[in-house]
Amino acid sequence: MAFAGVGQGLGTYDRTEQTSGASLGRVASRAHFTDTHPSDDLPAQTEEHRAREVGHLARQLTRQSVGGTDDSSALFSYQQGSDLDPFSDKFCARRWTKLMFEALQTSGPARKAGLSFRNLDVHGFGSDADYQKTVGNLPLVGIGALRDLISNRKRKVQILNSMDGVLEAGEMLVVLGPPGSGCTTMLKTIAGEMNGIYLDESSSLNYRGITPKQIYGQFRGEAIYTAEVDVHFPNLTVGQTLSFAAEARAPRNPPGGISKKEYAKHMRDVVMSVFGISHTLNTIVGNDFIRGVSGGERKRVTIAEASLAGAPLQCWDNSTRGLDSANAIEFCKNLRLNADYIGISSAVAIYQAPQAAYDCFDKVSVLYEGEQIFFGKTTDAKQFFVDMGFHCPSQQTVPDFLTSLTSASERTPREGFEGKVPTTPQEFAARWKQSDKYQELLAQIAEFENKYPVHGKNYQEFLQSRRAQQSKRLRAKSPYTLSYGGQVELCLRRGFDRLRADPSLTLTQLFGNFIMALIIGSVFYNLPATTSSFYSRGALLFFAILMSAFGSALEILILYAQRGIVEKHSRYAFYHPSAEAVASALTDIPYKVINCIIFSLTLYFMTNLRREPGPYFFFMLISFTLTMVMSMLFRSIASLSRSLAQALAPAALLILGLVMYTGFAVNVANMRGWARWMNWLDPIAYGFESLMINEFHDREYECSAFIPMGPGYEGATGQQHVCSTAGAIAGSSVVNGDDYINLSYEYYHAHKWRNFGILIGFFLFFTAIYMTATEFITAKKSKGEILVFPRGKIPRALLAQSTHSHGSSDDVEGGKFAGGSKMKKQITGADRADAGIIQRQTAIFSWKDVVYDIKIKKEPRRILDHVDGWVKPGTLTALMGVSGAGKTTLLDVLATRVTMGVVTGEMLVDGRQRDVSFQRKTGYVQQQDLHLETSTVREALRFSAVLRQSNTISIKEKYEYVEEVLKLLEMESYADAVVGVPGTGLNVEQRKRLTIGVELVAKPALLLFLDEPTSGLDSQTSWNILLLLRKLTEHGQAILCTIHQPSAMLFEQFDRLLFLARGGKTVYFGEVGKGSHILIDYFEKNGAPKCPEGENPAEWMLAAIGAAPGSHSDVDWHQAWINSPERVEVRRELARIKETQGGKGEAALQNKDHEKSKSEVKAEYAEFASPLWKQFNVVLTRVWQQHWRTPSYIWSKAALCALSALFIGFSFFKSGTSQQGLQNQLFSVFMMFTIFGQLTQQIMPNFTTQRSLYEVRERPSKTYSWKIFILSNIVAEIPWAILMGAVIYFTWYYPIGYYRNAIPTGAVHLRGALMFLYIEMFLIFNATFAIMIVAGIATAETAGNIANLLFSMCLIFCGVLAPPSSLPGFWMFMYRVSPFTYLVDGMLSTAVAETSVVCSDIELLTLNPPSGESCGDYMSTYISNYGGYLVNENATTACEFCSMSSTNSFLAQFNIYYSNKWRDFGLLWAYVVFNIIAAVGIYWLARVPKNTGKEQASEPEGVQEKLVPAQSSEKKRESVSRGSESTAA
Repeated sequence: MAFAGVGQGLGTYDRTEQTSGASLGRVASRAHFTDTHPSDDLPAQTEEHRAREVGHLARQLTRQSVGGTDDSSALFSYQQGSDLDPFSDKFCARRWTKLMFEALQTSGPARKAGLSFRNLDVHGFGSDADYQKTVGNLPLVGIGALRDLISNRKRKVQILNSMDGVLEAGEMLVVLGPPGSGCTTMLKTIAGEMNGIYLDESSSLNYRGITPKQIYGQFRGEAIYTAEVDVHFPNLTVGQTLSFAAEARAPRNPPGGISKKEYAKHMRDVVMSVFGISHTLNTIVGNDFIRGVSGGERKRVTIAEASLAGAPLQCWDNSTRGLDSANAIEFCKNLRLNADYIGISSAVAIYQAPQAAYDCFDKVSVLYEGEQIFFGKTTDAKQFFVDMGFHCPSQQTVPDFLTSLTSASERTPREGFEGKVPTTPQEFAARWKQSDKYQELLAQIAEFENKYPVHGKNYQEFLQSRRAQQSKRLRAKSPYTLSYGGQVELCLRRGFDRLRADPSLTLTQLFGNFIMALIIGSVFYNLPATTSSFYSRGALLFFAILMSAFGSALEILILYAQRGIVEKHSRYAFYHPSAEAVASALTDIPYKVINCIIFSLTLYFMTNLRREPGPYFFFMLISFTLTMVMSMLFRSIASLSRSLAQALAPAALLILGLVMYTGFAVNVANMRGWARWMNWLDPIAYGFESLMINEFHDREYECSAFIPMGPGYEGATGQQHVCSTAGAIAGSSVVNGDDYINLSYEYYHAHKWRNFGILIGFFLFFTAIYMTATEFITAKKSKGEILVFPRGKIPRALLAQSTHSHGSSDDVEGGKFAGGSKMKKQITGADRADAGIIQRQTAIFSWKDVVYDIKIKKEPRRILDHVDGWVKPGTLTALMGVSGAGKTTLLDVLATRVTMGVVTGEMLVDGRQRDVSFQRKTGYVQQQDLHLETSTVREALRFSAVLRQSNTISIKEKYEYVEEVLKLLEMESYADAVVGVPGTGLNVEQRKRLTIGVELVAKPALLLFLDEPTSGLDSQTSWNILLLLRKLTEHGQAILCTIHQPSAMLFEQFDRLLFLARGGKTVYFGEVGKGSHILIDYFEKNGAPKCPEGENPAEWMLAAIGAAPGSHSDVDWHQAWINSPERVEVRRELARIKETQGGKGEAALQNKDHEKSKSEVKAEYAEFASPLWKQFNVVLTRVWQQHWRTPSYIWSKAALCALSALFIGFSFFKSGTSQQGLQNQLFSVFMMFTIFGQLTQQIMPNFTTQRSLYEVRERPSKTYSWKIFILSNIVAEIPWAILMGAVIYFTWYYPIGYYRNAIPTGAVHLRGALMFLYIEMFLIFNATFAIMIVAGIATAETAGNIANLLFSMCLIFCGVLAPPSSLPGFWMFMYRVSPFTYLVDGMLSTAVAETSVVCSDIELLTLNPPSGESCGDYMSTYISNYGGYLVNENATTACEFCSMSSTNSFLAQFNIYYSNKWRDFGLLWAYVVFNIIAAVGIYWLARVPKNTGKEQASEPEGVQEKLVPAQSSEKKRESVSRGSESTAA
């Protein structure tokens, strides 16, 4: 049924506030339940009551569908502004649902899904812990993997143990449990997401007569799993995103006789209305780096998209993450309505489930470390555990109580049950299976299986219903709705939508290629039609063909950026991945055609290539065809690999091989026999050969230089002279182009069109691979959360756990081996007396009339509006507000972490202005847990302690303090664990504790800011975090903490509340009071409805002021606050604090400063706690550790250097000193430079990782200086550059045989040492160049593109492809500026200078001397003037002459001289020094805040909104940036 899941249950809402006019306004979140709705009073309703109401409604709808007055045709032919218009404020979703129900009855009964499962056992393969990979131990990993492969040994990890349950059609199941309990795995198993997890053979699942195999295959899309991560195309609008989903699942024959497109548009509008996102119709979705809709709205887009999939069985994994509790409740109510009226079955995992959300569900499953400890009605769960002997506090919600049972520190036995209640997961599971409730469940499962036998009547009905929706052209067992052609068309339209939404990359590439064509065209401008242009024409065509071939290399990155989205849509059965592959390729064709035309026209005619219509169009044809071939090749590489790293490594070597064996750098005759096959498999080689034939065939070129020539040879005629070019015939003044390419390249005209056919074959072959791989190979899935330790530090408890089994996996759910209960014993605050180590604070931080103004698109916007407040030592203050109220912005302003805009108002510490040391004396726990992934927990804490605590404290004392904080935060068990990345490393809670710890070890002297410390955590973990904060305040810590709507128990932990309304306006600042009575009294006396008994005060307060969905208030609560006596008292207290504390503080400060020396006073108020030399030492050590612990970086760098050098070395193996041999040695140097780009790309991501951490967390905290950051990263790269230089030297220098050239000179060791130094300079220059480029650029990708452009320029102008003598005068400055000029000069002269040339037979020129003269007599004058030698001096006919006798003559053609060797070496050092100075300067200019003359915090450019600084003001102002709360602006 097409309507199933599409905002199902839309019909029970009435719209009370909707859009009108051009703005579309605010919509459906204001929907409310009508009085007659069966779910009006969800907590009180019974299942029987609900069933009666549903039956009554069904009968009523049936009667109305037969004889009612409503016409279902009105559903799609409504008038604008009517109650059926989704954009109208009169929209009546109840009537809309009734009409849709009638319309859908005509297409047959609806599909319904449910399931039963018995003995559900799910396992994966992995481990509870692993050791950290480093450069040193990585080879051991390979040995271990080989051993496991031989022995077929894998460690089996049981994730779910013997679970049972039944979910009828139209029922809702909530799955509760802490992270790692198996909730995600359970939902994935139900929905068929079995990547890396496996069902045991004993497990039994029955989907109402459908087998799991059929649900996972034939009916994929009928049971869907929605992950908590929001993955969308960021540049598409919300409307485009949801239209696509609606069209992909639109039925073959939509109701009402409308087209599928009209139906999809209507469904999109309705579902957007229901989920309250109609106002975002034309707003892009965005992501973490592209500004779009807010985080909460993006979550609702994800929910709406999944709803449009129309699945009758839906699994939602923590889909309320990022939503406040009011919106979470609204989401659950929507699902409830779907279930009641459409029959949709839902299974939902929720962390921090509000009671109202819990009451929406029929059944609950409670999981505890993979064990099922309850499955049954939600109304029975609490009593089941109370009867078992557990106490549920009166203020605790049922879901929190059920989740608390999985924590030893939170569950409390009732009096008299101590020692009698279960304590381990296994004991809980055993008690459950011994219960009567479990027996009832087994009976229900048996009844379900009898009612729905496999492939019974329900299966046939389900199949017929599904088939009725599908395209007629689809095979019967296809899970898709659209035909393959329809899928391609849909994806193609989306592709062009994406192109229009973000044409920047395409236009940039077009412009860049045009500029490159102009540059290359000007370098080879107007080549003469003589033999002097032969080398230049070959070099030009070589460069042109490479530009065409490698313009598609970036498609690897683009494909990986969209891979997650394509795989999600495939799971939803929207389209075949191969359909998107076809559409993606077709979308790029217009760009490729335009690019080919622009590039070809510019380059071809500027350079005077063959100016005839036929050859020009053939040039375009080959260029375009090769572009398509290489596009498919790179796409195939991306599709065949499962991670970006896997794709990039072979791509780098492949590019080198393709360039090397094109036929120009190494011509066919000089290719080694063992490597000849590379040329046969090289598509570029066939394109290059065809272009050379196209240019040279059937043309004769005037000879530009004869041998002999000059004084004494004016009368040489006939066969007495010969042109100095291969293919010349003695006595002829022209050289035939065919003869030249036949002799020099072994290219023949017969191959011209044959090669085109071969390219077409390559295209078809790579396209087939691309489509097949896309369809069947999925991206690498993240592993379950496992702790990672340095080798030798894995706890014995984890090493001991080992159950071996056969099989393989790469995706297992985490909590069971994130340490679980085995690693983490929860320890209550009472067990710890160590919180006393917290430095007790005495300073009061206060702020008054804080205003924050910014400009967005030149329009002024006020984010904070005269906010007052204070934080006193030993108090915990909550900062709350609706999404977009400016909570995080206020924290950033108070913490001096903003850099643009205008801040006014007073922010005082003990009545005095904040000084430059304020930032380092406060702790700021950010919402994002940002840490260096390669550090251990202990190292991260020590790093913060060493640099941020006073320099007068010894290292030993700082380390001891770190150990105390580890105990306080209960992190000893994983103190040596590596931070890692989510999935492989610390879990969410552990990361949050580390984030808090990093700030605590700094001993913040003033206060601690926390931004959303419980966001994304389950209720148990949130409670632990709040207990920790409470413990800190009890020991004197002052804390200001933003928090999304907390539960009643969490809310009671706070002493004071500052509540902001939208626009940063204060609604309340004051005490909360016991039982929140002070807060409640304030709102009730100002017009709020009475707070019901047992209601969550936080949720009640939001509803009372109209901030919750569906709520409304007639009171202007900001004005009420302004006029209240409470605000008068707040202002009076602020004045008192300023007066009394200011005086005390000044006196105390003078006394304190008087007791200290000048140096101690200076250090007390310094910007940084540690001196620069100490900062450099500590930071450099950490950067070095990061490199050492990132073996993929170092080993991939080593592999690239070694394999590339070996590849080049053996491709030019033992190159001699013939003319071709010298050219081979020239190109061996040139080809070595081609790895420059890949090395640069490897360095940049590591730098940006460090920079993100520094700019977001460490710089605002004044941990260390930006100068230290940039210099330490540069210095840390140098040793690796030196090591890689040594690798290249030995794998490149000796195979080519450069040392043999030095033997006649007697300087073998000197030249070998010189070459080693030049290679080292090349690598050091590369390292410093990479950091210089990326220093000021936001992303590594953008910096990589700039670096590649500069690298290409260096290659073009280094004198190899275009010798200096052939360069136009305009470009000579580029030849002199290019650092590669001096590398080529130094390396090639060191390699081959001052050695004899020995021509090969085909290089010898044959001519006849005048009658009566010997060859030696005839040629002596020429040889003395121009060099060269005769093979047969005494002959009188057929003189065989070699035009070079010394390698110096060859080098002189390229302006290379051995005498410049030390000059070149010195210049390279100058380039390195310039790179370092430029890196520091660029970083300072681009990324160091300079607004106040002091170092200020700024957001990284990649995520910072570009704001315009406001104008000057009379008041004190600070230049500040937008707060990190995206919706605030």
